[in-house]
Amino acid sequence: MTRADLATLDEAALEAWLLERRWFGSKAREVAQIRVLDVVALDPPAPAPPALAVALVEARFPGGTHDLYQLPLALRPEGEADEVAGVDGLAVVDALADEDALRVLARLLGDAATIEGAHAQVAFEWLADAEPPSPRPTVRAMGADQSNSSVVFDERLVLKAYRRIEPGDNPELEMLRFLTARGFENVARLAGWYEYAGELLEATLGVVQDYVPGALDGFVLTLDELGSPAHVARLRELGRVIGGMHSVLASDANDPAFAPEEPSEESLALLTATIDEEIERAFLELPDDPAVAEIAGRGEEVRDRLRVLSHVGARGKLIRHHGDLHLGQTLLAPDGTWIVLDFEGEPARPLLERRRKRSPLRDVAGMLRSLAYAASTSELQRGVPAPEGWEDDAREAFLSGYKEAVDPVLMPPSEGALRTLLSIFELEKAVYELRYELNNRPDWVRIPVAGIRRLLEEPL
Repeated sequence: MTRADLATLDEAALEAWLLERRWFGSKAREVAQIRVLDVVALDPPAPAPPALAVALVEARFPGGTHDLYQLPLALRPEGEADEVAGVDGLAVVDALADEDALRVLARLLGDAATIEGAHAQVAFEWLADAEPPSPRPTVRAMGADQSNSSVVFDERLVLKAYRRIEPGDNPELEMLRFLTARGFENVARLAGWYEYAGELLEATLGVVQDYVPGALDGFVLTLDELGSPAHVARLRELGRVIGGMHSVLASDANDPAFAPEEPSEESLALLTATIDEEIERAFLELPDDPAVAEIAGRGEEVRDRLRVLSHVGARGKLIRHHGDLHLGQTLLAPDGTWIVLDFEGEPARPLLERRRKRSPLRDVAGMLRSLAYAASTSELQRGVPAPEGWEDDAREAFLSGYKEAVDPVLMPPSEGALRTLLSIFELEKAVYELRYELNNRPDWVRIPVAGIRRLLEEPL
């Protein structure tokens, strides 16, 4: 498999295939061009099939912007499998949907192989204390990943391959490496990863973690146990886990990527400007619809409230944090242990922004908004309203557990300042949700609208 072979892929066929993928993030935008930028062949020694490669594909849009995607590709006889495109009488297929190709990837990971291409290398890394995949592992695709592709090996390890990539270490790899090295037990332990380094860029392509069989999705579990006193107790324990996670993430003052920082006026100004822009865009795009009538015309009021951030006295520390924390990013293992997942941050935000240190209360606000979503989803999807007072009880349980476990030095010194910051970050999150629901689930827009209305009415 050579670069020249795959460089001849029909761009129209490749574009048509990409536009049908769930993980292709720009379906609503006009695509000016799709092209293969580089290919690194990972061909295994004969006679092991199939021929395998990692291709970097650029999607370019009118105006000059572009996204970069990783496509692990395999060659198969024509007509044997669903193909991306045909080339030289062979079918080019998605390697992450091909069991033989996935077994080759598993072997490369376990061997910590480094593959040299004409313009770049793909390096596979494996931690010394992690057991590699078996020589011929069982493989299966995981459920409904929206922006990436995940595969389980031997029901023991899970590979997450990032589809849209950006230059630099993916925040998830950084965070998992840091937490695993420090023995934090509430994440699925990092086992390995693979990365691209060449003339175009250096980027993380995927990570491998322990798989947690029999674990329950935190959001689904909350819906199933809504109103149960036992689940409120579980939420208190989840708060302790998140507080402990933030304390570990802030525990190394000698690592520049993780050392806690004092918030500077410059960082606060940048944050305020970013939030202002998001609010302006969200409220300019509000439709003339009764569903948003309660907040229509209140954009400036929202911005004024969020500007309070720069005037709150002591603000605590800035640290690396999860960045997209909600109940769906957690699992409850069969032994009752909470596991935190998906440390990429919000996929729509640039990688550099996702790596930026922020108040840990931003994660807490994300979890509190998720509790509001659970209460509303129970009624919307299951026709079962949340018991009266459940959301307040759930919030307080989570917050109590969090404050018991988090290093106090990371927090504002007063309860009043903590609550003010928390309401500001909840409001920021609710505005983000508002834009998401307007674009994706208009029937759900009432959830962020109710959150924004409530937060605007709270005293500061």
